[in-house]
Amino acid sequence: MSEIVVEMCRTLGIKDAYEQYKAVRIWDSVVGETISAVTSVERFYGGELHIRVRNPAWRMELNYRKKEIIRRLNDSLEKEMVQEIVFK
Repeated sequence: MSEIVVEMCRTLGIKDAYEQYKAVRIWDSVVGETISAVTSVERFYGGELHIRVRNPAWRMELNYRKKEIIRRLNDSLEKEMVQEIVFK
């Protein structure tokens, strides 16, 4: 099914939008249950992923782990899509 969606996006010329959606969709699986419970994805555009964090302590911790999270996201996507994460 996902191959059909990818091909349809290519045909319609919205492949980039689909890949950005894919990056948003895998957030929970990449960061795990604990971090997923205190965050929510706001948007992803131009290589910049915006994440809402429920409290300042977690925001600080996630900023400390930012490079590792970016690496894991890009590894999962098999492409260097995420350049920056903005924790709010």
